[in-house]
Amino acid sequence: MNFHKFIKDKVIQMILLVFAIFTIEIFLLPNNYNNFIRIYIPMILVVTYVISIVIEFCTKRKFYNKIVDFINDLDEKYLIAELIKNPNFCEGELLIETLKQTEKSMLENVNKYKYLQEDYKEYIELWIHEIKIPIAASKMIIENNKNQVTKSIDEELDKVENFVEQALYYARSNNLEKDYYIKKSNLKEIVNECIKKNKSILIEEDTLINLHDLDMIVNTDDKWIMFILNQILQNSIKYRKANIQSKIEIYAEKFKEKIVLHIKDNGIGIKSGEVERVFEKGFTGTNGRLSNKKSTGIGLYLCKKLCDKLGIGIKIESVQNEGTEVIIIFPNSSYVQLD
Repeated sequence: MNFHKFIKDKVIQMILLVFAIFTIEIFLLPNNYNNFIRIYIPMILVVTYVISIVIEFCTKRKFYNKIVDFINDLDEKYLIAELIKNPNFCEGELLIETLKQTEKSMLENVNKYKYLQEDYKEYIELWIHEIKIPIAASKMIIENNKNQVTKSIDEELDKVENFVEQALYYARSNNLEKDYYIKKSNLKEIVNECIKKNKSILIEEDTLINLHDLDMIVNTDDKWIMFILNQILQNSIKYRKANIQSKIEIYAEKFKEKIVLHIKDNGIGIKSGEVERVFEKGFTGTNGRLSNKKSTGIGLYLCKKLCDKLGIGIKIESVQNEGTEVIIIFPNSSYVQLD
């Protein structure tokens, strides 16, 4: 609280005080009061006023400075009214009451929109589960009527299925703690399941898969890490080089406090300066804007978000026209540095 600004607010009171002193002096002038009385009365008024001003300033400065300190230290600044004790002056009491009413109104609005968001999320999840039925039925029809046309349709259905899965995990990503179960899982089994899920496109694109040193146990949720690996694998397939055989190498390294999974490809790589942005929401980069490689910029964003929620580290290293390596770090405890 600034003393100069505080005094500026008291200008009218000071003017009135000067006017009162001047008036008193006029009334005392006709009477034969000695000079002591004529000086003492104005002086006692001024001294009393100055003392009251100083006391008021000190009281309010302590109160308002405490509010500022609490606000600077609080992450949820709307809780400030709950931490400040009621002051002993009416302006402060009015401020605290106003803050409490504002907090109450804000919480009511937050709860309202939280309910609407939950309702919408439930609808999206229900819609996703419903849409999977016609997708599965379409795949069965294609399986029984194989030709070049149905093969192309099946490829497009795979893309639709991936986008549907992205939407489901995106809807759940903010409440991940309600939907995951950390347990000891075999990394080799998880990777094999992911390869199996994408076997059709891998065979079609004549992609060479090299798996080794994967028989390790990690602490994670199978379902969520499977989604993350699937997004990474599909990126490796999408951003392959046109005129050479695609190669994807997946292996793990075991350290004392962590297990590191590597997914390396020989694709088109990522342009220098864009690697650090690939986890940003909606960032597509130069590769994603290519006419035949449309990208939403959601896949890797979700991978990073889910890894953070699961306590898993993820980073990307890439050289343009040489390939990309995604590194996933599974800590053996919560105290491991994930860089």
